[in-house]
Amino acid sequence: MTTLTAMSPDPAAPTDQQVRMGRLGPFFAAVWLFFLVNPLLEGWAHRDELRGVLGIVVTLVFAAAYMAIWVRTRSDRAKLVDNPPLGRAIAYISVLAVLGVLMMVLLGEAGIASVVYIGVACVMVFPFRIAAPLVVVLTVLVIALGALEGWGSQVGTAFAVMAASVAIFGMRAVISRNIDLLRAQEENAGLAVENERTRFARDLHDILGHSLTVITVKAELAQRLLDIDVERARAELADLERLSRDALADVRRAVEGYRELTLPGELARARTALAAAEIEAELPNSADEVPTELRELFAWTVREGVTNVLRHSGARRCQVALSPTAAEVRDDGAGPTLRHHGAGTGSGLAGLRERAAAVGATVVTEQLDPGFVLRVVRAP
Repeated sequence: MTTLTAMSPDPAAPTDQQVRMGRLGPFFAAVWLFFLVNPLLEGWAHRDELRGVLGIVVTLVFAAAYMAIWVRTRSDRAKLVDNPPLGRAIAYISVLAVLGVLMMVLLGEAGIASVVYIGVACVMVFPFRIAAPLVVVLTVLVIALGALEGWGSQVGTAFAVMAASVAIFGMRAVISRNIDLLRAQEENAGLAVENERTRFARDLHDILGHSLTVITVKAELAQRLLDIDVERARAELADLERLSRDALADVRRAVEGYRELTLPGELARARTALAAAEIEAELPNSADEVPTELRELFAWTVREGVTNVLRHSGARRCQVALSPTAAEVRDDGAGPTLRHHGAGTGSGLAGLRERAAAVGATVVTEQLDPGFVLRVVRAP
């Protein structure tokens, strides 16, 4: 008796074709109102009587009320509301029921057509556990009305009530599944945003927490030294400027979405990855002593070394050490084979050697018993 547009599970913006079809939805639903032609013709046949005029008016009001319920229900579905509140649903059906009774009183047998629409409306606004019994009651009621004197058998109308209701039940099931899918997608998207926000906050804390503490301490120290040792105060201020610039660069890279590596960020991710792999990690709390020109190289060193520990070593413990001239990743595992990490064969180490050579540093690998060491060193 009506058509409800099944909602697409795709959360993206609707296409132009979908928008056009959505606008035509009420028209397609209104087409099914042609079953009310018989009550209108009955009223027109008695237009010279009050009951005929009132019958036409009530039938038109019934059609308008049905379409209003359809449009409102369709709007609710678009907002992911599967069923309207129970009180509102009862009000919808009560209005249609009163108008339907008036149609039968004024127009006689022709008014029974309203029951088909009432059955469909029940399926539209009530959950299955309520709508199914109501449809059965309406079907029995239609058959009983056929027993009235002068009224013909209403088996066909009863079949129409059942058929239309079953069709809408199926459509409601599809729409409900799509609504559940959209809700799940929205929940997943929300969780992803929350996880990203938490991750970014954690990484930003790891990147800035210690650096800001050191900056504060050095600023206090420089202030005290101004009246005691100007040269040392000047050195502290220069170090303070370097630390501030490095922290600012790290934050900019983090905000840009980690398109570039940051040493504090790699240490934070290494700590998380090793913990997830149940490998005991010993990592530095800061990278403040690393010169600016070596921070990116040492970040690549930490990434390559920890990645190899996770993939190949089978280690139980991993240690990362940083100094102004060297970065080292050491583990107690079986160690990668020369076939994977020998000179010129490992693509990761080959890239690391190229980056190291660009700043005058050297990549050193050492097989231990047990364990493995990856070290990047630049001569002072």
